[in-house]
Amino acid sequence: MTGPLLEFRPEQAKPLLQEVMERSGQMLTACYQCRRCAAGCTVADETGFFTPNILIRTVILGDRETALSNPLVWKCVSCYTCGTRCPNDIQTARITETLKKMAKEAHIAPLQPKVAAFHDSFLESGLRWGRVNEMEFMGVYEMKNIIREARARNYEAIVDELKTQAKLGMAMFRLKRMHAGFMTTKGRKEIKALYRKTRKKPGVSPRVNP
Repeated sequence: MTGPLLEFRPEQAKPLLQEVMERSGQMLTACYQCRRCAAGCTVADETGFFTPNILIRTVILGDRETALSNPLVWKCVSCYTCGTRCPNDIQTARITETLKKMAKEAHIAPLQPKVAAFHDSFLESGLRWGRVNEMEFMGVYEMKNIIREARARNYEAIVDELKTQAKLGMAMFRLKRMHAGFMTTKGRKEIKALYRKTRKKPGVSPRVNP
């Protein structure tokens, strides 16, 4: 099997590596490409075998474009299998989350728009009410998808999406896995303040090991 072609960009390598390590809290330079993470990656089939070790190599080589736009960043399910298998405790799920944020800040279109919409809707709901209310959260998520498809005039995709989600929602209601109740929590102002604080200091991370 042939891996993806990566570019070595020495002028970008050090700043990109430093930024990803600081923001993710992971010591990428400890990776020696043993590929234990690759052997256990649960989404390798879905990413065209763009595995965690390849992602780390991409960052180290300074290939910023590929690092911010690759299938693993958007299809990683944060199962942490790679981190559990890593002899140096590198948690690639935290790296993919960091790269996802960096891609958004750089206004790079997500490879998986639905995943981006899901993340945004989940975060917005949590910030708004202090916890995620399933009906409100899913409603906002679906609205984002509908608006995107409507702009592309892909009306058939809208109908298919609504049918699929309605069928799934009904099944979840019957199994009591989805709830229509609406709840809020105290301290929402503090949650929003914490979020604003982290937005102002994106490079701060307490977990870069020596």
